Parts: sequence; C-alpha cells; structure tokens
Amino acid sequence: MSRKLKIAVLFGGRSPEYGVSLQSAAAVLRHMDRRAYEPVMVGISREGSWFHYTGPVSRVEDGSWLSGETSRAALVPGCPALLVWAEGTLRPIPLDAVFPVLHGQNGEDGTVQGLVELSGIPLVGCGVLASALCMDKDRAHKLVHAAGIAVPESFVVRQTEGAAAEQAEALGYPLFVKPLRAGSSFGITRAAKPEDLPAALEAAFSYSEQAIVETCVPGFEVGCAVLGSEVLTVGEPDEIALSGDFFSYGEKYSLKTSTIHVPARVTADRRRQIQENAKIIYRVLDCRGFARVDQFLTPEGRLVFNEVNTIPGFTAHSRYPNMMKAAGLSFERVISSLIELAVGHENG
Repeated sequence: MSRKLKIAVLFGGRSPEYGVSLQSAAAVLRHMDRRAYEPVMVGISREGSWFHYTGPVSRVEDGSWLSGETSRAALVPGCPALLVWAEGTLRPIPLDAVFPVLHGQNGEDGTVQGLVELSGIPLVGCGVLASALCMDKDRAHKLVHAAGIAVPESFVVRQTEGAAAEQAEALGYPLFVKPLRAGSSFGITRAAKPEDLPAALEAAFSYSEQAIVETCVPGFEVGCAVLGSEVLTVGEPDEIALSGDFFSYGEKYSLKTSTIHVPARVTADRRRQIQENAKIIYRVLDCRGFARVDQFLTPEGRLVFNEVNTIPGFTAHSRYPNMMKAAGLSFERVISSLIELAVGHENG
C-alpha cells in the first residue's frame, strides 16, 4: 500500500472570519479520507502565531484548540516541511500539500498562498494572483467586465477622500457600500439615501482602507461552485431567497430568516447560462482548484457578476459543498479531488 499523503490544513488566522475558518476546517478534517491522507493540523492564532495542533477536531470547532499541550509553535519555512518546536529543537514534518481553510484578509487574499508557493509545497486551491484579484472587488469587476459579462456600476473611495457624495448621487440610490477587500459581508451597508452614506463608508473603512460603492442590482443572487484547473466541474447553481436587504454575515451562517434553494429555481437554459458564466469568470480571474462564483439574476433575466470566493465556506450550511452534492459529488469526494488537483492528478 502506498503511503498516506501528509496534508497541512491551515485554520484560524488574523481576519474577522477567524471563527468561520474554525468551523470550515473542522468540516474539512472530518470529511478527509484518512485511508489516503494524514492531516497535519496547523492553527494560526488571532495574533498571527502558527501552531502545530495535535488534539481532537472538536476543539478546533469549539475554538479551544490553542490551550493545553496539544499546540506547539510552528512555522512553514522556505522548504517543503512544517517546522515544529519540540523539546528544545525544531523538528521538520514533511508535507505533500497545504490546504488553507482561511477566510478573508491574511488568508484568502494571496498572502498565505505566496508563503506556501515560496516554500515549494503544492497548494490546494487558487494561487497568489487569483486570490489577490478576487479579494479586490473593483479589479475583479473590471476584468470580468472586459470579458463581456455585466457588472454593477460602481466607484472606489479611499479613506482619505471623503464621502464622495456627488459620485453617489450620479449612480442613484439605493446603493451598497462595501469594503474593497473583505469577506463574509463584513462592513457592508445598504445606503437608501444620501444621509446614510457617511456612516456606510465609515463601516466599510473599519475593514479596508478603500470602499467600493455599487448600484443596487434588482433580483436575487445565484451561486455556482466550480472545481478544477484544466477540466472544470460545476455544481448545481443555488439561489438565495432573502428576507432582508442583503445576505448579511449573520444570515450566511445561521439562515434564521433566509433560505438557500439548491438547485436554483430557474429554467434549464438559465441554469446552463449561470454555469457557463461561472466558468468564464473562473478562467478570467485565473482561478484553479476551486471557487464559488456569485452572480445576480435580474427580473429581466440578465446575469450580473457579484464576486468570487476563492475559499468558500465549508460549514454545515455552506453553499459550495451543497451545490457539489446536488451535482453528485459527496463532500468526501470534493475534498479528495481538491487534494489530487494540488498534487498533480487532475480531477482525481
């Protein structure tokens, strides 16, 4: 029997999405095929320190992983191994791949991806360029628009530039104000009138030095899970039925009043269009491995690009694994396929 591949699963991190990362990582660890892979759990504290964690997965999930003797200081150096501080010396743990399950800044934006690539370790998921582009809403929109896909009208405001009232008035209210580089709907506000704009910008600036102000696109959001690098597999598109103005952070992870329909309640032709658009966007932004592509479907049947999540959630409520499940791929098969892609076996 061939040896098990050692896969470093990174979780935690310095972004506001630390808690979501713990939930996602726990799900990935539980659905990893232990006959083929040996997970090496690597937690990153809120302060940015790295640790090799050897305790139960349940303590990753409940957030108590960092306490006790099950976490030892570690780092990924410029070689294909994790260095762990133990008994007064650094002990190398060779790695076959690194699977970042990190959301938002300092995890999904190309920073960790660059560190892994410098170390020469195969990386699960998108690389530096795609991660950085997809985190930057303005630049992602510009590239996708150049490819012929509609995007919301928008403009970018720097924290030092003021309220940009004239530009907002020209777009027309209501507007959405978002941090330029953040995830999980942190810092997003719907500005219904000019008086709402200053507070909305302040909320966005608390997560990013720049904000993007977008027109409000009528209709609802549809998502599409994409897996692959050369050969692409797409999941069943989903649909978000909102009860409020937008899919907030609380709704994304609790679904208290909103509903996600998988598959989306659209025609077969519209379903194919959502999937084809998703593949075009995935290619344009240089994605590989996996990503979730989100678009708006207007009442007139027009698709408008929203964003790409290069490390989408993997929690019990998460859209990516559920879309793939609806297309016939189990959570276990998805995780195995992602690892196989990283180590050089296209789509398993």
